[in-house]
Amino acid sequence: MKYNKLLGTDIKVSEICLGTMTFGEQNSEKEGHEQMDFALDAGVNFFDTAELYAVPSTPENNGKTEDIIGTWIAKSKKRDQVILATKVTGPSPNLTHISDNLGFSRERIIEAVERSLRRLQTDYIDLYQLHWPERKTNMFGQRGFPNAVNDPWEDNFMEVIETMNILIEEGKIRHWGLSNETPWGTMNILQKAAAEGLVKPVSIQNPYNLLNRLYEVGMAEVSLREDIGLLAYSPLAFGLLTGKYHKGIDDETSRRNKYKQMSRFDSAQCYDATTQYLKLAEDNGLSLTQMALAFINSRDFIISNIIGATNLKQLKENIKSSNFELSGDIIKEINKIHESIPNPAP
Repeated sequence: MKYNKLLGTDIKVSEICLGTMTFGEQNSEKEGHEQMDFALDAGVNFFDTAELYAVPSTPENNGKTEDIIGTWIAKSKKRDQVILATKVTGPSPNLTHISDNLGFSRERIIEAVERSLRRLQTDYIDLYQLHWPERKTNMFGQRGFPNAVNDPWEDNFMEVIETMNILIEEGKIRHWGLSNETPWGTMNILQKAAAEGLVKPVSIQNPYNLLNRLYEVGMAEVSLREDIGLLAYSPLAFGLLTGKYHKGIDDETSRRNKYKQMSRFDSAQCYDATTQYLKLAEDNGLSLTQMALAFINSRDFIISNIIGATNLKQLKENIKSSNFELSGDIIKEINKIHESIPNPAP
């Protein structure tokens, strides 16, 4: 396993991060514990979760993922071996079962941190992230910022920065990060933190995969010039980039079949591009999963690649991608496909 530093910190995280949003929905507590044991034994020291997980979030499963991680921590006594990341939920009319006060006020952030600490059965969180902006931008399944006229958001970046710094001083979190953020939002936060001499965010968790390379437009330069590396999520596009749907080896338990409302990768262009990526992988003796994950690992702005799995067989294949490097010729062919069908997924 390879390890990279969270930029500006002394923390080294594994190149592969264990995503946990299936725990409490598709995976039982026992299965979640098995995944964490297996991942840690394989060298994965970085676990990512959120207060709203499991996904899809419901009143019945809300907080269950953190609960399952918490019981694993209590049972295994291995908290000191894991870099643990979680998130505070942004505004959403569909998630009021989490809180009636969703957003990033100081009161709400502190409430969310305290709840996560209790569920996770830990005294501190290594990386605490804002799950998505309060602004009407970069929402799931949406490109760009079409809502400028109807966005009532008021700049509260300093309140967020100050609150995160208070939590760091109190020892409740070690570092903080962003998620689903834009270049404008990221630069504003970085500049305001620097101007006041306060601790800045050290990472950003945005989608990045063969079907969505939008991070390369604007955000990649911010990452490299401002030392705020990417934690890439949805690396396999909800399983489409495993090739199983093209090969007809999916079943009713497969994520895209079970949760049809999660349709970010369902366009004809996504399927067409995946067909070409699948052929390229197989022509070179690779699985599409292996090629898709190895491509992400090869990017110089990546800190960690957040993989998720519903069984140990999938998890094992995903983790093995850290030991494989794509040739320059394969990357050239990947880029040719990307140029012919650029970013088909939002």
